[in-house]
Amino acid sequence: MGAMTRTRPAASRRGRRRGPVARLTLPTLLLLTALVTITPFAGMVLVAFAPPSGRTFPDAFLATRITWDNFASVLASSDILRWTVNSLVYSLLSVVLILLFAAMAGYAFAKKRFPGREVMFWSFLATLMVPFQATLIPTYILVSELGGVDSYWGLVVPTLANSQAVFLMRQFIVQLPGDLFEAAEIDGASEWRIFTTIVLPLVRPALATLGVFVFLWHWNDFLWPLVLGQSGEMQTLTVGLATLQSENVPINQIMAGATITVLPSLLVFGLLQRYLTDSIAMTGLKA
Repeated sequence: MGAMTRTRPAASRRGRRRGPVARLTLPTLLLLTALVTITPFAGMVLVAFAPPSGRTFPDAFLATRITWDNFASVLASSDILRWTVNSLVYSLLSVVLILLFAAMAGYAFAKKRFPGREVMFWSFLATLMVPFQATLIPTYILVSELGGVDSYWGLVVPTLANSQAVFLMRQFIVQLPGDLFEAAEIDGASEWRIFTTIVLPLVRPALATLGVFVFLWHWNDFLWPLVLGQSGEMQTLTVGLATLQSENVPINQIMAGATITVLPSLLVFGLLQRYLTDSIAMTGLKA
């Protein structure tokens, strides 16, 4: 018994000694991960602000002078303003329409009873396993036959059937209390009124969160705009910046253009970041 009593305090002391180390390990790991993640972004910004004949990454971290000449040059020598408009139209239209259709489909799959509901939902969800590259050629042929090449609707329409967005909205709406919908039906509310006055206000945090992701997906999209936008007037920012590399544009100007493309993403995230935490908090609501 005496040996056992002597070993227990020693074990507890070792546990106390490991406690601070264990607590420091996670913050240190997160800090290192953040540094690795932000280093390429910081290098891009520093190269963009370096003199046109200045150093490039990683020597840009040692730059002693910054300049706006690269931004002025890329804005003056390229169609970046036109590319920005195309990217905004493509992204914003997709966000509005995808959120509308995903909310409507998610409400139907979550709260409505109709034959074949589960089969339809899981069949639609199974399309997530089909890579976009496998359907790229058939989609392009279909859009081309309908006259959608080099058009905004040709860019937007094929992306509206977003199974991931429908799945996320369905999972959120299914948690809403069923009593709300039963009370509305008893009061004689129509389906459209229930959707607009009950469903949409309650899922607003989820819509904002999904809107951030959808905007980023389309703003950074490259392959589909590259295939469909065959003229320079319909190129998006991602495609347009890629063409600058083939024109032997200085790397400082390319990094300046890339820095410009990041600003709308940061703005959207900054405006809607509070909804990200609200949507997480509301996931505790049970039906």
